[in-house]
Formats: sequence, structure tokens, C-alpha cells
Amino acid sequence: MPKLSGSLIICALAVSACARLDHLGKPPSLTPNTESPEHVAMLWPGLPLHTQPQRTVDQSSLWSGGQHSLLGDQRAIKKGDILTVVIELDEKAEISNDTDRSRTGSESLAVPSLFGLPQRAAEQLPGGATLDDAVSIDSASSSRGKGSVKRKEKLTLRVAATVIDVLPNGVLSISGTQELRVNFELRELLVSGYVRPQDISRQNEITYDKIASARVSYGGRGQITDVQQPRVGQQVLDALLPF
Repeated sequence: MPKLSGSLIICALAVSACARLDHLGKPPSLTPNTESPEHVAMLWPGLPLHTQPQRTVDQSSLWSGGQHSLLGDQRAIKKGDILTVVIELDEKAEISNDTDRSRTGSESLAVPSLFGLPQRAAEQLPGGATLDDAVSIDSASSSRGKGSVKRKEKLTLRVAATVIDVLPNGVLSISGTQELRVNFELRELLVSGYVRPQDISRQNEITYDKIASARVSYGGRGQITDVQQPRVGQQVLDALLPF
């Protein structure tokens, strides 16, 4: 059993080191775009959108109703089409709470006369003791809390996305990736979500706030990211140690 545990630890360390070995002494490798969802969508456009036979028109005519004609709709509408996603995120949130609460209570119980028992009990009590004020309770509580949250985000990006699927209700499923390598650092942008064809502008663009279930990831990998990222052992200890 100890040998098995040691082997598992070695395998885990080897897997975690593979990502760093990719750019050891060289720039990080770009992700190949073959067999990607965008590439597959362009190779297999899917079923035609129109099942009725279309009227044959001259391909050289400027007045044809096709998507590629001069006056045709150039917006993405079918699987494999490309559109531009505009991400202009400039949000600011500020929340401040202040709570103050105070409570004071006082209760007193006296037994000056109860069938003559207080008088008889007073004879047995030490000097100065009496049952006139048998029980007296005072209580006071106070609490005060204050909290504030301040957050600001700003991101401006443009990326080309591909329609990878057309849902039965006509909604388009899009996915886009973009990688930029500068020296030994690779920046990658990932965008995915669902858009309505009518939300796409005449310039074949759509803003991020019109994308349902939007998933936007902007990060990277390389030597600078490796230095900023804690080691695997440190992350494991931070998760296991209670203090």
C-alpha cells in the first residue's frame, strides 16, 4: 500500500510538471486549430435551413437573395459562419452596510410578605440580609457591524467566433478562441455562449451582454504565469493545513 501511494504521488507530480515542460527554454506552444469545434463546424455545416426548393437565379446577378450577394444579409446565420464578439466590460459595484443595535433589560422580584415566611426567614439570615428584594436581574447587550465591498472591472476585447451549432429554436451556439504569443508568454481568450440571430448587428457583430450563458476566459501561460502561480505542493498544503 505505501508503494502504491508513492507511485500515485509521483504520477501526480509528473502530470503537473508536463504543463511547465512545454515551455521549458522555449516559448509556449500554440494550441492547434485542427479538430477544434470551430474547425469541425466549418467542415460539417449541418442540415440545410430551407427544405423547400429554391428558385434558380443567375449567380452573376446583383439582385439575388443569397447571403453572398451584394444586397444579401451578411450576418452569421448557419453553422460554420463567423461573427465578431465585442467585449467592452466596464463595471463598478460599491456596497456599504452599517448596523447598530442596542438593548437594555431589567427585572426585579420582591417577596415582602408571604404567609409570614419572609419574616421567619429573615431571623435565620445573616445581619443585613432580607427577602424584600429576593431576585434582581439586569441585562444589557450591544452589537455593531460595518462592512463594505468595492469592485471595479474593465476589459475591452474583440474576438471572432464561429457558429458551431444551430438549435431547433433558431438560437446560435457560438465558440471562439484567440491566442497571442509575445516572447515567452502566451495570452489566450475563450468565448462561448448562445445568441439570437436578430441580436447580431448589420456589421455582423454582437456585444457580450446579448450572449446567453456567456463564458469569457482571458488568461495565459508561460514563464511569467509560472512565477505568479503557487507550486502544486504549496496549494496542497494550503488546502490541508487547518492553520
